[in-house]
Amino acid sequence: MPTVYDIPANIYIRRLAQELKSRKEIKPPEWADFVKTGVHKERAPESDDWWHVRCASILRKVYLRGPIGTERLRISYGGRKRRGSKPSRFHRGSGAIVRTALQQLERAGFIKKQGNKGRVLTDIGRSYMDKLSSGLKAELSKAIPALEKY
Repeated sequence: MPTVYDIPANIYIRRLAQELKSRKEIKPPEWADFVKTGVHKERAPESDDWWHVRCASILRKVYLRGPIGTERLRISYGGRKRRGSKPSRFHRGSGAIVRTALQQLERAGFIKKQGNKGRVLTDIGRSYMDKLSSGLKAELSKAIPALEKY
């Protein structure tokens, strides 16, 4: 049975974001239209569905790297801040975005807290993602023949 590891990340995250849009627990907060995704960014995201894409990306990261916490995810979504004539430095991504997305995914039943170690995938979340990857694998093997060997 194909898993998340067998599907290219960009294709999987796009499809998972479409699936998460249909769930009532996953919706952008009212402040999501006005925020940047981190201190290092100059502008807010232009895409209308950026919240669902970020939730899908976080869910995939929890699947691959769990248990994982908010600080590790902030580092993962951070980037280089341009400081004018001074040298660039790394800055973490937004903690409120990561925290709110994790709370929504937890309310949806996909992830749960594991003590002080962070969040891990639940059985429901793992089966949901594996079913999605098996459906995607069938579609992609026709479109991209090189993926059949996986």
